[in-house]
Amino acid sequence: MPPSQQFLMEYPSLWNSDYSGSFGPGSSKGDRMSENLRKDADRIIDRAIKESLPDSAVRKALQEFPETKGKVVLIAVGKAAWQMADAAYNFLGDRIGSGVVVTKYDHSKGPIGPLEIYEGGHPVPDENSYKGTSAAIKAVEGLGEEDIVLFLVSGGGSALFEKPLIPSSDMARLTSELLASGASITEMNTIRKRMSAVKGGKFALLCKPAKVFSIVLSDIIGDPLDMIASGPAYPDSSTKEEAIAIAEAYGLTLTDEMRKLLLQETPKSLDNVETHVTGSVRELCASASRAAEELGYKPFVLTSYLSCIAREAGVVLSDIAMHNKDTKESLAFIMGGETVVKLTGKGKGGRNQELALAAAPLLSFVENAAVFSVGSDGTDGPTDAAGGYVDSDTLSVLKEKGIDIQKVLEDNDAYNALDKCGGLIITGPTGTNVNDVSVLLIKRN
Repeated sequence: MPPSQQFLMEYPSLWNSDYSGSFGPGSSKGDRMSENLRKDADRIIDRAIKESLPDSAVRKALQEFPETKGKVVLIAVGKAAWQMADAAYNFLGDRIGSGVVVTKYDHSKGPIGPLEIYEGGHPVPDENSYKGTSAAIKAVEGLGEEDIVLFLVSGGGSALFEKPLIPSSDMARLTSELLASGASITEMNTIRKRMSAVKGGKFALLCKPAKVFSIVLSDIIGDPLDMIASGPAYPDSSTKEEAIAIAEAYGLTLTDEMRKLLLQETPKSLDNVETHVTGSVRELCASASRAAEELGYKPFVLTSYLSCIAREAGVVLSDIAMHNKDTKESLAFIMGGETVVKLTGKGKGGRNQELALAAAPLLSFVENAAVFSVGSDGTDGPTDAAGGYVDSDTLSVLKEKGIDIQKVLEDNDAYNALDKCGGLIITGPTGTNVNDVSVLLIKRN
């Protein structure tokens, strides 16, 4: 536990402190600086997301798309599926004879040539997810050796691209359990691919004897191709032993059918797939860094491998703010990756909102500072927000409204708390998905 978190837990009254300093509510200077900080945050978010859109990366990968006398079938899955499919169709045009796009609700922006477009549930798959996946499977049936499946993969595909080998109600329950357990995305996918007819390389087998040309937009730290969207067209590196250990570690409720599937091994090699990786959280952080520097901050990219409990990451950023509270220059500290939320309540929120809110107590002791965190896809958990924003005034504003941050975090209700202090970041669906970016700003000018 970081020292500052331990300090606040030992003295819980500080979570609801009266301290506001010379920069708190009632200070015109503080009000102006808070407004400027929020504008800077919005500019950094806008720049980072725009430079992470997959259009140019998809076009670059398609420079290597092979000539063929056979059919070209496009299958796109994930939160960025529509954007990737649109870029591919604009590049290849009539070479694409048919295809299916499966994306999240409200992420489609209209028709694309001959492609069938489906929207389904995320983060928990639903019947529309299954319908879209069934359509994709049907689209690749009966293909020959000269045919090519252009397979466009982005984050969110684990829920959106699914044909379960277990009853759909069991699949929904298992997914919900995994999301609530605090398991990492890699651990979740290790389990889910064994319950699926398309994950863990199985979709590539369904495409045979056709070749698969796969373009992958990475949303997982380190770009493990077998874990992005649970690797439908990539050999699976995880083992049945690992899957069993994960299930036991998190106390998952398993039926006899689930237990049998966990014991079955997934494909370890595929000879009909060519894969190109594009996009990454490193690029997201680099874009945020460039934007911050242009706004007058000295930027520091601390990591692009952030992987921990969301509220702990928020406390770490507030630790850094405390350490640098006497700085004479404007600073920006940037972290990229994907945190997790350990559910302890029944509130509304997401990992980025919870991260930001957890930084607010200590941030109240630092003049003109802000912490914000966003998901690059524009959605954070089951909410309409991309993430959350807090600054030096947030704690006192929430206290005035009778809101105790510690209790809010215990109930996982960051959304409603941030909504009451203007701290929600809402971008709408962005068309990309390359993890999250979290930023601490300390403004001095």
